[in-house]
Amino acid sequence: MTSKADRSQDEVAELVGRLVAPEETNEAERRRLLGRLSRALVRSAKKTKDSVPGRGRWLADVFMNIAPRLPIRDAATLREHHFGLTGEQLADDLVRTAAKGTMAVGAVGGALAAAQFVAPPLLLSAPAQLVAETLVVAAIEVKLIAELHEIYGVPVPGTTTQRATVFAVAWARERGVNPLAPGSASIAVGAAAKTALRNRLMRTLGRHFTTFGPFFTGAVAGGALNRIATKKLAQAVRADLRGHALPPV
Repeated sequence: MTSKADRSQDEVAELVGRLVAPEETNEAERRRLLGRLSRALVRSAKKTKDSVPGRGRWLADVFMNIAPRLPIRDAATLREHHFGLTGEQLADDLVRTAAKGTMAVGAVGGALAAAQFVAPPLLLSAPAQLVAETLVVAAIEVKLIAELHEIYGVPVPGTTTQRATVFAVAWARERGVNPLAPGSASIAVGAAAKTALRNRLMRTLGRHFTTFGPFFTGAVAGGALNRIATKKLAQAVRADLRGHALPPV
């Protein structure tokens, strides 16, 4: 029998999955989905200890439940979806799409947070909206990292869950995966990797608190900061992958 906790986790993962492709939804739909995600996260977090480390561990656990369900496309599908582009041009287009995605989610999240900031009775629910934005942005960026590995011909072995773990840790460290380095694609998540993921999520959450301000500045700040961060991450990962690409077989 499926527990309430499992159903809650499934709902969170399903909503994030719908939000990782913002170009397929309009602003009103993104706003509605982020609102639903915020409420689902509140339900999921009820048993979390009321402390910063407790929230960080919970946030990392939630994200690791989401990561294996992200729709990662292979190189052939990416070429098809991006009008036959290949190599660096395909990578450029993929980064532009991801940056637009995190910008769109940030703009909606910033507007939601700002709207609640000026409505004191609702202020206490605003952090849940920022957590929702954090998870969606992280999901878009992990998906981007995984698909950049496909474009650059840097395979990561393992099951869907194992590969998702590797890409999530790569996101936490803001690096590409080097398949030739011993243990770089390890499926085991040790204490250091868990700490890195938790800290990265909490830093991203902290960045989103800057959206607390007047309505339009909150939306603009949320979108702009996300776009800049996504492009910076992609630049670092692509630099790694150019050096790690394996020769064709």
